[in-house]
Amino acid sequence: MADSICNLHELATLDATGRAALLKRSETDLSGFIDKVRPIIEAVRTEGDAALARFARDFDKANLSPDRIKATEAEFDEAFTKVAPEVIDSIRFGISNIRSFHEEQAPEPMWLKEVRPGAFAGDRWTPISSVALYVPRGKGAFPSVTMMTAVPASVAKVPNIAIVTPPTEDGGVDAATLVAARLAGVETVYKSGGAQAVAAVAHGTQTVGKAIKIVGPGSPWLVAAKRLLSDIIDTGLPAGPSEAIIFADGTVNGAVAALDLLIEAEHGPDSSAYLVTHSREVAEAALKALPGLWARMSEQRVAFSKAVLTGKCGGIVLTSSVQESIDFINAYAPEHLEILSTDPFAHLGRITEAAEVLMGPHTPVTIANFVLGPNAVLPTSRWARTYGPLSVTDFLKRSSIGYVTAGAYPEFAQHARRLARYEGFSSHENAVSEIRDELLKG
Repeated sequence: MADSICNLHELATLDATGRAALLKRSETDLSGFIDKVRPIIEAVRTEGDAALARFARDFDKANLSPDRIKATEAEFDEAFTKVAPEVIDSIRFGISNIRSFHEEQAPEPMWLKEVRPGAFAGDRWTPISSVALYVPRGKGAFPSVTMMTAVPASVAKVPNIAIVTPPTEDGGVDAATLVAARLAGVETVYKSGGAQAVAAVAHGTQTVGKAIKIVGPGSPWLVAAKRLLSDIIDTGLPAGPSEAIIFADGTVNGAVAALDLLIEAEHGPDSSAYLVTHSREVAEAALKALPGLWARMSEQRVAFSKAVLTGKCGGIVLTSSVQESIDFINAYAPEHLEILSTDPFAHLGRITEAAEVLMGPHTPVTIANFVLGPNAVLPTSRWARTYGPLSVTDFLKRSSIGYVTAGAYPEFAQHARRLARYEGFSSHENAVSEIRDELLKG
């Protein structure tokens, strides 16, 4: 049923169609965006910077000319005077933790295992040559996304890193985004957002350099452009509008669940946010707490979160048991998952489908989004079933390494020759036959 301030879905009363509807996200059906995005991509491909400037005026209401698409060194310097020192200190704090986490996550540049005496096999990791980092701005400023994308790219030692982000109305860039970029080690920022930004880095323009991969979250417009350009540029993990599940087992105050339910819901009306609990007491406490919490938020964020919690992708899901709650979570495969419990590890083993799992009442999504260290760019729309969070390895490519010595060669050649003959590949067979032996002797 729908409360006037928040949907309340009683899972036991829903049929299969009703339950399936709860799993849908705003970007599940992109058909309404694909046709609108096509001409944007084509315009950027053919007109380059002129199209980017025009779309900045049309979509972002930004006063931007083609010769100002790239942020200047002076704009970076000025950003440090515009951002309060305490905010810069917090950006430094977050970057330090994010860097520490991702340095630990980075794989060894190369490893080799002696699979048989004299025969070695392993992996080598090398940086991707060029990557674009998308930082959204449409519903706010997100220096945190800059931190989460630029730091692992820097740790991976990608030689060409560029940020694309929508311009401000005066044709500039959000100051904190520039601060975060520089502190993370990135000095190339292009003023372009949405579908046109993806097209710009995929095709290149007079100013924007081509990249071979783009990462970062964004709107359905961005997701649609990535889908259309996926044969030209690697679009990375699927990261669309924000989504979260707050799972409460009844051991933590339901008002805390309401507090955290609003975190991702306030991103925008295309977000998804559910409180999942078997406790009616928790559900009722959360409903009771929402008006008071909204009274302490800005008008825009209240509007966004109300739209989510009363819309098709949000609210409270009341289950019949903890196990049914966990089953729903695994079916949903959320981007962010909080386990609100005094014993969160008791539930962790049964949760297999979530991109991020935050444990206990002192680990809200806010801390993870900004400063904890693990990456907050996460797969959405149930892609947590096959993708993990953005990581250092997203900015690296892996090569297999093999080395067989002369002493080990005969045994390997014998077995490979048999299999090549069985599969009918005569050149394969010849390459490990007496032909090779004779040629190597000469």
